[in-house]
Amino acid sequence: MERQTEAAARPPVDRRAVAAAAFTVVMWASAFVAIRSAGREFSPGALALGRLLAGSATLLLLCLVRREGLPPRAAWPGVLVSGVLWFGVYNVALNWGEQEVDAGTAAMVVNVGPILIALLGGWLLKEGLPARLLAGIAVSFTGAAVVGVSLSDGGPDGGSAALGVVLCLLAAVTYAAGVVSQKPALRHGSPLQVTAYGCVVGTIACLPFSGRLAGELADAPLSATLNMVYLGVFPTALAFTTWAYALARTSAGKMGATTYAAPALVVLMSWTLLGEVPGPFTLAGGVLCLAGVAVSRGGLGAVRAWIARRSPAPAPVPEEPAAEPAPSR
Repeated sequence: MERQTEAAARPPVDRRAVAAAAFTVVMWASAFVAIRSAGREFSPGALALGRLLAGSATLLLLCLVRREGLPPRAAWPGVLVSGVLWFGVYNVALNWGEQEVDAGTAAMVVNVGPILIALLGGWLLKEGLPARLLAGIAVSFTGAAVVGVSLSDGGPDGGSAALGVVLCLLAAVTYAAGVVSQKPALRHGSPLQVTAYGCVVGTIACLPFSGRLAGELADAPLSATLNMVYLGVFPTALAFTTWAYALARTSAGKMGATTYAAPALVVLMSWTLLGEVPGPFTLAGGVLCLAGVAVSRGGLGAVRAWIARRSPAPAPVPEEPAAEPAPSR
């Protein structure tokens, strides 16, 4: 009876929000593979600019269709900072990092982003630094060190692979800083406004790469150019929009948990499409990175609670019938 009451009290699952979140995670996972492929023809800055141009055009068209104008003045500080860091620096650092390491490794390292968001939130937004957060940081960065050591094996490419890990960590830091700076902007502007104009700011920040983009477009095969456009339209414009849609209909914690699936999808996609699979030692380090994120967010406790909720309740012990009094003699 108690379990039936608990089940009835739970809010119904929003299937559209679940579908939107699933679409977002798949698109973001595919971005790592598309970057790895397009990065063979485009330099990091040129690829970032081309992606952001396609993303900005798509997002501004969505704003026009929805009749959403410029964000309010109070939203612009967050739009500017997140635009430069999240859309600009993040994309260049990730593109460069993926020229040195495979897509699966990059995804596992970049996914320490949520733990850095919690760290920056505790520091800048005065949300506190609980012990489990500090423990998670230690585990995640131990994993990043393991990945770096596994790729720096003394071979001719060891130094550049270690540089790739550092660049992916830089991408994670700028992603986290962009999310934290975007939070105040979302109090004043809609998610579509903040995303669209953040993307425009990132595009402007990457304009110094316009000469390289023009030169490389002339020599790049059509498949690489289409990959770049795909990155702007789907993982950037549409996936950010569906993320905002899902986030408005569920909790941030539940949405954040969905990103745990991204690295596994990236490894599967890169193996299928590019023939790339991280080595066992590298894979172990990546798993440590993700385990640190789970620890920092109370993931182990959540798993225990989930098991406890679904474990069968102990069967009631039947009461022993009262013993009849012995006949008197």
